[in-house]
Amino acid sequence: MIGRRTAWLNDTAQKVQADHYTIPVMWDETVARHPDRDGVDFFGRRWSYRQLDKSVRKAAAGLRKAGVHAGDRVGLCLPNTPYYVILYLATLKLGAVVVNLNPLYSRYELEKLIADSGARILAVADMPAVMENVAAMVEGGALDTVIVCPMAQAMPLLLSLAYRLFRKKDQAAIPGGASWMSFGRLLATAGEAPTPPIHRDDPAVFQYTGGTTGLPKAAVLTHGNLVSNSFQTAVVSLADPGKCDRVMGVLPLFHVFALTTVLNTSLMMASLMVLLPRYEQKQFVKAVNRTRPTRLFGVPTLFQSLNSLSEDVFPDFRDLELCVSGGAPLPEPVRTAFEKRARCRLVEGYGLSEASPTITCNPADGSGKDGSAGLAYPDTIIEVRSLEDPANVLGIGQTGEVCVRGPQVMKGYWNRPEESGQTFIDGALRTGDVGYLDEDGYLFLVDRIKDVILCGGYNVYPRVIEDALYEHPAVEETLVIGLPDDYRGESPKAFVVLKNGASDTGTAELFAHLKNRISKIEVPKAIEIRTSLPKTKIGKLSRADLKREILG
Repeated sequence: MIGRRTAWLNDTAQKVQADHYTIPVMWDETVARHPDRDGVDFFGRRWSYRQLDKSVRKAAAGLRKAGVHAGDRVGLCLPNTPYYVILYLATLKLGAVVVNLNPLYSRYELEKLIADSGARILAVADMPAVMENVAAMVEGGALDTVIVCPMAQAMPLLLSLAYRLFRKKDQAAIPGGASWMSFGRLLATAGEAPTPPIHRDDPAVFQYTGGTTGLPKAAVLTHGNLVSNSFQTAVVSLADPGKCDRVMGVLPLFHVFALTTVLNTSLMMASLMVLLPRYEQKQFVKAVNRTRPTRLFGVPTLFQSLNSLSEDVFPDFRDLELCVSGGAPLPEPVRTAFEKRARCRLVEGYGLSEASPTITCNPADGSGKDGSAGLAYPDTIIEVRSLEDPANVLGIGQTGEVCVRGPQVMKGYWNRPEESGQTFIDGALRTGDVGYLDEDGYLFLVDRIKDVILCGGYNVYPRVIEDALYEHPAVEETLVIGLPDDYRGESPKAFVVLKNGASDTGTAELFAHLKNRISKIEVPKAIEIRTSLPKTKIGKLSRADLKREILG
């Protein structure tokens, strides 16, 4: 195995640096090597790499007929399904750009991101809430084409029949009109689309993030970024090119952590992806027992949820070889409890959307350091710069802003030249996180410059919630901060000052106001109405002072 893996590492290391080695090229090589391997499992229905490739080619032809050209943006607003995998690859095959969108976004959020990205074509599942939002956008002229992907049609026959019969309320009909088409109709296009030349520096994915300001903007991730981070992940996780790993795909693929670890790395290694549309404890346990995964990538809340299970229903993890936690700090008690029950190492990594996303990870052999975010990925350089003078790179043990260089670092923000410039210093990406490197090169994170709330592995930005609250006519001032949450790590809490004469406005009304303006994960755990909020000496609302008041 060692010799085989060494040869693969040397060969692939050269490939990923080549200008022509893009995700479509990587995909074509995998299909050529392992056409009969199973690539996707969805509730027990499986697609081989050959079958997936056939659908990818048909989907590319359909997208081309729908007007998609190189450089165009295609929105994927999909849960984890075979549809996502196929449309992701078909879009990139045309030289177009995937715009990742969360199906739980409100109409307001979707409209903003669609407009910002310039996407005119969108793929969605036939879920009523999503379809309602998208229908309004079509009517308003924000989209030209919507591809509807029926969930039932991706399931095994018996489950599909049961879903159609007993879950009718979860299925929306496809509206009439030229703007709407089913996924089946997309695949019915005859012929094969011509593929343009694609280079490693060409954009592949727009990954929306709040960055350092909390305002949504698209990190432009290139083919080179994504292929490099996938290779780095395969190296660090000790993946074996001759083995067909079974990777649990419960983290959403529209989230960059899963995009790289579950999708792209699996495509590179010809692994089987066991896809689940969302995390439901019973459904997850059933899928684990059925497929016996060898690799699991998750967020702390996933492992905490599994730890809560009684011994008689705890999943059968006997084949599990590696677990990686990311997205938020992993509490030590959660790690040790899971490792003891699953009899598998659980290591922690660190990254951000702007780095595709992973920068560091603890060694897969379990030799990492408790409380550390791990060692730098291959070909990745971590710099710790002074908070007072960012031009000054600090030494071992000194605390400052974590900055990073590497092939996985984004090209910049889409249509945000000024903010892109501010996010880099001397060519290094400023993460906005505060930490230090020890004498062995392990990174320890101690604080955050930015106010992002890490909520169950998702980034929740206080300003997004505050802006939505300010749209209520009774709100005079508001601040949102993250408070400790035993399950989610942190949860947002909103503090509100009402305008004079608005004393009748209660928290129930404010929650109702937020319902269609922000996603469920962003909804505050609590809203507290106050007579005043802390301010700086120049009269600006002070989130820092509020945090000190509440958290000490």
